[in-house]
Amino acid sequence: MNCKIQKSKLNGRITCPSNKSYTHRAIFLAALSDGKSIVKKILRSNDTMSTINACRGFGVEVEEVEDKVTINNTIDSTVENSMIDAGNSGTTIRIAIAIAGLSGGNTKLTGDESLRKRPMQPILDSLETMGVETESDDGKPPVHINGKIEGNEISIKGDISSQFISALMIIGPRLPDGLTINVEGELVSKPYVDLTIAIMKKFGVDVKIEEEYKKYLIRHQIYKPTTFSIPSDFSNLALLLAANVLLGDGLTIEINLGDMPQGDEAIVDILEKLGVNVTLEDDIITTESPSLLKGGKFDLSDTPDLLPAVAILALKSEKPIELFNVKHARYKETDRIAILSRELKKIGLHVEEKEDGMILKKPEEVHSAELDSESDHRLFMALSIVGMFVGDCTVSDPDSVKVSYPEFISDLKSVGADFK
Repeated sequence: MNCKIQKSKLNGRITCPSNKSYTHRAIFLAALSDGKSIVKKILRSNDTMSTINACRGFGVEVEEVEDKVTINNTIDSTVENSMIDAGNSGTTIRIAIAIAGLSGGNTKLTGDESLRKRPMQPILDSLETMGVETESDDGKPPVHINGKIEGNEISIKGDISSQFISALMIIGPRLPDGLTINVEGELVSKPYVDLTIAIMKKFGVDVKIEEEYKKYLIRHQIYKPTTFSIPSDFSNLALLLAANVLLGDGLTIEINLGDMPQGDEAIVDILEKLGVNVTLEDDIITTESPSLLKGGKFDLSDTPDLLPAVAILALKSEKPIELFNVKHARYKETDRIAILSRELKKIGLHVEEKEDGMILKKPEEVHSAELDSESDHRLFMALSIVGMFVGDCTVSDPDSVKVSYPEFISDLKSVGADFK
């Protein structure tokens, strides 16, 4: 299915959705806690529902009421022949792979066509060094996990995804002798590891940082039942802010900051370097933009999800925008560097694709085009904003937003977006 998009100006208020990464982690940590936990203001999306269903697959009781889930169980007993379908969610399957190594049973984990192309080998190698049998399709799902972890120290590569390190951190306290994690090479997406440590602390568990982003010590501990409220999602906020900058600064965006770290808060610094004035007052964000942005070079090694939002800002930039150190964006739901490069060229942007990023220059004129998001939720949202800037565009796969921002289209239509 395609979405027809015309030129639009956005005016009004939107509430930024809750954070997907915290929703995943809070639900899994609640499932690993001894007792009843409540997670409020969850993001209800296809990805987070995959995490809820994964917990149920491990034998955990989950009660859902609107944007609140109540979770009451522990994962102490062996779960035999469990089947986990993670859908499109890389976070779900990677954390669930680690949890499967706790259960001691035989677990099969799989997902949709996109997820079955994503790498899992680093965490499989780590589990094998601790006595777990694994099978996979050349390091990709479907994955079989058989047996129980016996060991307390592993080494794992950090250059593909920080989700592997987060997954191992999450199970570390449940191991009888705890877990020491050694990160080999440069760790990408570092703030997501910080995010994991922060929410583990909310559930009563401490992680000792022996060497930042290199070595972590996690002793045996018990996750405590907790009531936790999910903050707003800066990954989605970045796209809403990009839309505001490109389409006239008419949006006011309501957010729930909370007290938890998010790497994608870097979008505010990036916008300010581009010349945008970003104002936060009483949990409301507004922007004031110049007629043309300044351009600049931005290292996205820690914030790969910002790639689509920042790339499209080149439409309004006087000087080039260069994005680098983000090769790991090629291992997301799609190869986001390649697809953004291909699709943005269609509307007239000058794009030089690099192995680890891209350089984008403002077009002399823009052209209407048929844009293909390849069912990637963040690419659909970014290309939709492009469509509203250019006019008379189509963008494929609108259903993909169900992964992270199910109300994206209805929210934007409510403030003036012309979607059909």
